[in-house]
Amino acid sequence: MALPALKSSDLIFLGLYKRLLDSIREHNFHCPKPPVMQSLLFQMHFIFSDEVVLLFDFWSVHSPAGMALSVLVVLLLAVLYEGIKVGKARLLHQALTSLSISTSQQLIEETDQHSSSSDSPQVSRTHLRWFLCHFGQSLLHVAQVVIGYFMMLAVMSYNTWIFFGVVLGSGVGYYLAYPLLSMT
Repeated sequence: MALPALKSSDLIFLGLYKRLLDSIREHNFHCPKPPVMQSLLFQMHFIFSDEVVLLFDFWSVHSPAGMALSVLVVLLLAVLYEGIKVGKARLLHQALTSLSISTSQQLIEETDQHSSSSDSPQVSRTHLRWFLCHFGQSLLHVAQVVIGYFMMLAVMSYNTWIFFGVVLGSGVGYYLAYPLLSMT
């Protein structure tokens, strides 16, 4: 079976393709990756290792002591995450109990009617209290989201020790924080 004849445009394309591959090979030869990055790059499975880069370039772990400290930090982040969840729930409970039923009903009716002509001092105080509680919950929510994403990215390092730190921290945080929720 004879090979088909190549056109000149095919030869030009193959020549450009060959030059591109040679350029990539030469660049990789002259700019090798650091040894740690070569071994940690594109891992898609959990490993037990004391070398990992977590979240930022400067958080590079290369020793068992560094790994233990990193696991402790991630564990404390997970405990803080659970504490923030409970703090948000307690703040919501306080906001709801501080508003009496009649005042909250009046606030709902006033919001629906969009009338601001007959504001009494009690309603304006209620508005301020509600605004401050809602603002506090919003700040806690932002902190919870940021810490949650940090923990997710730490787990995505696929380091088993870090994963265990997040799981253990979540368990400890739940154990410590959720009894505080029932003390309202």
